[in-house]
Amino acid sequence: MMQDRRRKCTPGIKDEEFCRGQVPMTKEEIRVLLLSKACLEVDNTIYDVGAGTGSIAVEAALLARRGKIFAVEKEPEGINLIRRNAARFGVTNLEVVAGEAPDVLEPLPPADRIFLGGSGGNLNSILETCDRKLRAGGIIVISAVTLNTLLSAYQFLDSRGYRRQIVMVNVARLERLGGTEAFRGLNPVYIISGVKEEKGER
Repeated sequence: MMQDRRRKCTPGIKDEEFCRGQVPMTKEEIRVLLLSKACLEVDNTIYDVGAGTGSIAVEAALLARRGKIFAVEKEPEGINLIRRNAARFGVTNLEVVAGEAPDVLEPLPPADRIFLGGSGGNLNSILETCDRKLRAGGIIVISAVTLNTLLSAYQFLDSRGYRRQIVMVNVARLERLGGTEAFRGLNPVYIISGVKEEKGER
């Protein structure tokens, strides 16, 4: 368990503090923006769909400390890493949901916030279920690395009347290369966020 609890007022856990393995992990700088776009509240019910290592779910659990976080992941290695990272940071309000979305989302309680990072080729069906499970006024935040995912997510949210925002994020980190230092870029990421309109607002 992590011993230093003082810095948990804001998101931004260092990548190297998480148990990693071979499962893709949302990098620190992108994670901070995703959490910010979700406008988390302390008692939110949150889904993290395609949770990977659980880095977003763990930070969300620390921020929404009176809420409940459901980390949805189908890969056995990812499931194990999420549990290890939850224990590492001492979060007790995180539940691992093992299985494939959208089916495993159906029994979950309604969500106030949803993070969607991995769809396994089922983006539209997952979005359909997320739309039904998300409370009015709730927020969905989707991270995409391909134009196809970006376009599909945008068109879906547009068709359902969400208030939408998209940002493209390019991050470069200073690294030592041989005897000098240079910036090395991370893969660009598209962040699509949408607020579900209350009935009658459109």
